[in-house]
Parts: sequence; structure tokens; C-alpha cells
Amino acid sequence: MASMVSPGCSGIDSDGPSDRIFRVGEAIARKADTIQLKEGESGFWRLGGERSGNSIMKSNPLRLAGASPYLLLTLTALFWAGNAVVARALHTLLPPATMAFWRWVLALLLLLPFVLRPMYEQRAMLRANWARLALLGVLGVGCYNEFLYAAMQTTTATNGVLINSMTPLLIVLIGRMLFGVRMTRRQQAGILLSLAGVVGIVSRGDIAVFMRLDFNHGDLLLVGGALTWALYTVLLRWRPTDIGPLAFLGAAIVGGIVLLMLPLYLAELASGRAPVWNAASGAGMVYFAVFPSILSYLFWNRGVQKVGANRAGLFLYLVPVFGAMLAITFLGEQLHLFHLAGAALIFVGIALSTARTSGAESTARSASTEAVTLD
Repeated sequence: MASMVSPGCSGIDSDGPSDRIFRVGEAIARKADTIQLKEGESGFWRLGGERSGNSIMKSNPLRLAGASPYLLLTLTALFWAGNAVVARALHTLLPPATMAFWRWVLALLLLLPFVLRPMYEQRAMLRANWARLALLGVLGVGCYNEFLYAAMQTTTATNGVLINSMTPLLIVLIGRMLFGVRMTRRQQAGILLSLAGVVGIVSRGDIAVFMRLDFNHGDLLLVGGALTWALYTVLLRWRPTDIGPLAFLGAAIVGGIVLLMLPLYLAELASGRAPVWNAASGAGMVYFAVFPSILSYLFWNRGVQKVGANRAGLFLYLVPVFGAMLAITFLGEQLHLFHLAGAALIFVGIALSTARTSGAESTARSASTEAVTLD
């Protein structure tokens, strides 16, 4: 995947950082123009109860009309990649449940001016569908973040972004298992290739590790997080269509906090794992709450509204690229041959399974794009 971006960047060394980001976005958009997809027929907003991003943007608390959608989508990928990198950087200061709990408590406090009124106006619908909303909140907001931050205690951020990159194919697989969504032979082959790539990363390229089942605990948690996120995405079809996006977002965050993150946080404190609060940990929590939570949500929806779900979905491939670059630059992590080989298998599998996507195939592929708004 790194090879996809580096050629585009190498020819613009004289430009500033914002120009580089903008041109990477334009290059991805031109690539997307060569893929013939029927936008809107089975896009991810159908699973979430919306046909397009327009209704969300009507409630957008920021005015982003003048911003380039390609810049916004690229920044979204950068912020999501930074989530794992910052979590790894702070793993000696903040235990995982503390990260997850305070990230979403702060994000909820910042979002309250925008979600409180829609939640109050739709309180009857929220109350009638509390079980569904609680399940989605626990899976999408609670479980995924707990898995991710727990994994970053013992594994690398590079492993985190690479293993999570196979989530779109897990969505296809779980959709088949739970709802009988049709899988083509191309998708089946892509899933097998991507799974082989994940096995290569988790085993560190050593077959003896696989035979002894001597895996890094954090890598296994990452796989669990990817499975949880894929399940959440598939179950978005259960989201009541009469509940608006901001009311749903607020309810999902509250459900994840109250039902899972708060109990785990209290249990963590009771076990003696107290956080170390200083300038670094405080700044990290602000980053968690603002950038991968709120700004990414707003930027993503604006980008989807302007360029469409299928084209926006291609920007997700920048997450592992940015993640590896940030981890190497700021954490001093090393990129090994098994990382490159595993990443190559994962992305070949994704490319194989998403080539000439149409009809039922695009439903599972584009479903992954809405789900990441809570990443």
C-alpha cells in the first residue's frame, strides 16, 4: 500500500504539506473515476437509514462548504491513523479503559450542543428502540475502542493499522454468515488472501510462531476489534430509519459509555491501574476526542456528500499508509519484511474483492465507509 502513495508524493517535494495532501486526494479521485460504480443503488447510507449524506450535512455544526472534499477525506484518514499511533505513544501513561472512557466522555460533552435537541425530539423513537441502539453502541463505540486501546498496550501501531485494514472483507464474510449476503468467487479469494496477510503479520513471518500458537496478545485483540467492527457494520441494517443521524450518534455514544466503557473503567481503577495525568496524556485525550471522533465524523460526511460513498471509500486505503508513516516517524517503529508481505496480501485481497463492484457486492463494500465514523 505504501507504494501507492509514495510515487504520487515524490513528484511534489517542492510543495507545502497542504498541497501534498490535496494532490494525493486528487490522485485518488482520478483513480476512482476509472471505476464504474452505480452510486446510490446500494450505498452505505441505505444501511444507516439514509440514501445520501445530505440529511447529515443539514445538521452539520461546522460550515465546510469552501473546503476541498479530497482534502477533508485525506485528513479524515490521517486522523484515524493517528488514533492508533497516539494510543501506542501513551500506553505507559494511560491504561486502555481510561483511554476509551474519557475519549468518548469528552467527545460527548463537545457534541451535546448538537445532539441533545435531536435526541430530545426523537426520545420516543429512542426509547422504543433502546435494545437495538444499545447493541450498536456497545459494539461500535464500546467494544471496538476497548479492543483497540487494549491492543496498543502490547503491540505496535503499525500492526494495528495493517490488521484493521482487512475489516472491509470481514464485513463481507459476516454479512454472508448472518444474512446470507451473496459472495462471489472473487470475494472469497480476496478474503483468503487478506487472511493470509494477517496471519503473516500476527506470526511475524515465522511459521514456528504459528505452529506454537505463540501470538502477541495485542495482535489477537486487534483481530477481535476488527471482527467487532465488522459485526457492528453489518448490524447497521437494524438501525431504525426514523432516527436521525445526530440522534443516533448521541444514543450510540451514550450506550457505549454507560453499558461497557464505564464499568470497564471502574474495574480498571479498582484493579489499581491508575492513569498518569500530565501534559502529554491530557493532550492525547484532547486529540482522541476532537480529531478521530468529531472532526473525522464531520469531514467524512462532507466528503461523502460531495464525491459519493464509493469514491470516498477509496480514501480508507490511506489509513494504514498514514499509520505506518506516523509510527515509523514518531514512535521509531521498524517496518519489517513480514509487514510489507502481509500488507501486500491484504491489499491485493481487497482489490480483488472490490474490482468491478456492483449490486449486492457493493453493499458490503460501501457499508464499511459509514461504520468508520465512530472509529
